[in-house]
Amino acid sequence: MNKRKLVLAAALLACVGGAVLAVATSTGSARSNSPAPFKVAWIYVGPHTDHGWSQAHDKGRLYVQKKLGSNVQTTFKENIAVGAQLQQTVSSLVNDGYKMIFGTSYGYFDKQLAAKYPNVLFEQATGTDRAKNLSEYFGAAEDTVFLSGMAAGAATKKGNLGFVVAFPIPEVIRHANAFALGARLMHPGARVRLIWTNSWYDPGKEKKAAESLFNAGVDVLGQNVDSPATGQFAQSKHVPWVGYDSNAKSFAPTSWLTASVYNWGPYYLRRVKAAMAGKWKSGFYYGSIKDGFTKLASYGPKVKAKTKRAIARKMRAIESGKFYEFTGPLYDQKGKLRVKKGKRMTVKQLYAMDWLVRGVIGSPKG
Repeated sequence: MNKRKLVLAAALLACVGGAVLAVATSTGSARSNSPAPFKVAWIYVGPHTDHGWSQAHDKGRLYVQKKLGSNVQTTFKENIAVGAQLQQTVSSLVNDGYKMIFGTSYGYFDKQLAAKYPNVLFEQATGTDRAKNLSEYFGAAEDTVFLSGMAAGAATKKGNLGFVVAFPIPEVIRHANAFALGARLMHPGARVRLIWTNSWYDPGKEKKAAESLFNAGVDVLGQNVDSPATGQFAQSKHVPWVGYDSNAKSFAPTSWLTASVYNWGPYYLRRVKAAMAGKWKSGFYYGSIKDGFTKLASYGPKVKAKTKRAIARKMRAIESGKFYEFTGPLYDQKGKLRVKKGKRMTVKQLYAMDWLVRGVIGSPKG
C-alpha cells in the first residue's frame, strides 16, 4: 500500500472512530439525563403468596408498578417480624435508596423510626402513630366483616359459630365484634366462640384452632387470620366458612360463603404519585365501602338469594350512613352497657376497643 493510501485509510479510521465516540458519548449523556425511577418498598408480615393479607397488599404493589411502569422501582420484603428484623430490613432498604416504605402490619413503624430516617416517607397500615414523614392508613373493614357475619349467621343451624383470631388487639377485637353482631342479626341469640392463635400467619395453628372449634360444636367457621387453613379444614368437614383479606374461594369451593376484602391498589397509587410530585403529606386514611376501599368477596354456593338481598340492603344502608353496626345500645359479654342507645362509636374509640360484645365466647385479653 502506497503512502497516499495509508494516509487516506488513517483519515477514514479517525472519522469512524470519532463518530463511534460521539455516539457513545451522546448515548451516555442521554442516559444520565433520564430521571431515575422512584424506589418504593413494601414490608409484609407473612409470605406474599399467603392467599390473604400480605398477598392482597402485594396485588396493590403490582398495581402501582403496572400503572407507573419504568417511573418506579418496587420491591417487597416478606415474613418480617416486629423488632430487630424489622429494624434491619428498614435500614437495608434505606441504604439501597428506597425513598418510600409501606409497612403493612401493626406495630411496624413509630415516630422514633421515622425520626431516624427523616428523608424517607413511611406509611403504616392499621396503626395510629404519626409524624412529619409517617402516615397511617386502613379501612372500615368492620362494616364488611359485619356483612360477612350476616352470611355466617344465615348459614348456621345451631347458632354456634367459631372465629379464628390472631392477636388480642383493638383491630381484631372490633372485627370479632362486628362478625358477631352480623351473625346475631340473622340468627338472634347466636354465639361466636373465639380461639386466639397469637400469630398473623400460621397455617398449622389456624387448622388446629378450626378443628378445636369444630369439636366444640360450631357449625360455621370464620377468621381474622391470614391463611386459608381454616377454610381448608371447613371444606374437609363440609362446614360453611367466611374468609378474610382475600377471595380464597378456590380453597373451599363448596364451603365458601364470602369474605371482607380490601382494595389497596388505588390508595397506594395515589400516595406514590403524591410522593413523586413532592406533594405527599402525613395523614390518617380510613377507607370505606363508599370509596371502594372495603368490599365483600363473591358469594359461594351456600349463600341463599334471600341472604344476599338482606346483605345488599345493609350494605346500601352502611354506605349511605343510615346504618352503623357499632351504634348503641351495645352490651359487653357481662351485660354491661358499653355504648348508650343512639350513640355511634367513633374511629378513635374503635381503635381502643378492648371488650367483646354480648354473644362472644372468649377473652379479649387472649
